[in-house]
Amino acid sequence: MNKREIFEFLNAFPMFHLATVEGNHPRVRAMLLYRADENGIIFNGAKGKDLHKQLTKDPQVEMCFTDTNFETLKQVRVSGTVELVEDLALKKEIIEKREFLKPWIEQVGYEPLAVYRMRKATATVWTLADNFAPKEFIELLNA
Repeated sequence: MNKREIFEFLNAFPMFHLATVEGNHPRVRAMLLYRADENGIIFNGAKGKDLHKQLTKDPQVEMCFTDTNFETLKQVRVSGTVELVEDLALKKEIIEKREFLKPWIEQVGYEPLAVYRMRKATATVWTLADNFAPKEFIELLNA
């Protein structure tokens, strides 16, 4: 897969697992991608959650995206560093597309919403067909 195909894959299968570190313990949770393109990989959470504390202390993460076809199973892992984005226009855009967050935002405002962007990342693709082939790392983002 090339860069364009990887971005298309991430957007087509937006649920991913995010790995962080807390102390010397790995932490993994399912997350929902907002979008992935040449400007970064964007997702959101809440500033009151453990995730925010972990990313503030150590912004290095790995994301794992998987398709849903078990006959041709494909997995894309993206490793990089995330940054907190304090952009009210982007927060409003996310809330407009994520109806389930609107009641929370109406109650607490936009401040507790944490938006993260990965700007420097590499990806590796795994499929059943190339299960034993050496890994190839593709530079996705370098800013």
